[in-house]
Amino acid sequence: MQTSTNLHPALAGVDGCKAGWIAVHREAAAAPSVSVFPSFHALLDALPDATIAVDMPIGLPDFSSKGGRGPEALVRPLLGARQSSVFAIPSRAALYADTDDFTTVEAWYEAHRRASAVALGTSDPPRGVSIQAFGIFAKIREIDALLIARPELRARVFESHPEVAFCRLNGGTAMALPKKIKGAVNPAGMEERKALLCRHGYEKGFLDQAPPRGSASDDFLDAAAMMLIAGRIASGEARPSPDPPLTDRFGIPVAIWA
Repeated sequence: MQTSTNLHPALAGVDGCKAGWIAVHREAAAAPSVSVFPSFHALLDALPDATIAVDMPIGLPDFSSKGGRGPEALVRPLLGARQSSVFAIPSRAALYADTDDFTTVEAWYEAHRRASAVALGTSDPPRGVSIQAFGIFAKIREIDALLIARPELRARVFESHPEVAFCRLNGGTAMALPKKIKGAVNPAGMEERKALLCRHGYEKGFLDQAPPRGSASDDFLDAAAMMLIAGRIASGEARPSPDPPLTDRFGIPVAIWA
């Protein structure tokens, strides 16, 4: 006989944010909550039993081929006008080329140039590092280090992607409107996504609340979508791209789940 915990597992959808990590999470059949954690380690400690879907690349290539690690090239065609939201991940060496904390903007750009130089030498065709990708390197390394040190986490921490998630939750049709336009939140795109999330069980009032301090409204909606994917993973409904997942040199699975 299944327990209520098996029927309603603890779930968390996670996205990076300015203050660290935003999680939309729920215990068993309880209503969802939203929290911000300063580190992924703190999030894991606070949600020790949760199946987690996170919007962050997991599993790093030693060499980057055209289109990225593999998952990116598979999911982009699903997204139409939204496919630019899926960017290629450079090599592990590029991600670890500079792990300093940056005290000045000049140091940050210099580190970006160093990472790009390493990426150019470990990719075919040679490709540098976008500013967008470089901005999340520290968060990618944070999860990577945990999954190397604690292999048991690989059974409950899964990579997803918000626009892939929204597409899958929308019956395979990508969102019509962008979430952001020129870096600013697009209210119409946000409402389109909220309506979809409500069709999957969220209360509009929950989604309309101000995001926690240190996070943005789009981070909040992305985390909410990630929690639904965590539920799909826990129930066996989600599918990885590719299927079966690839693995990196540490045995970490490489796939985008939705």
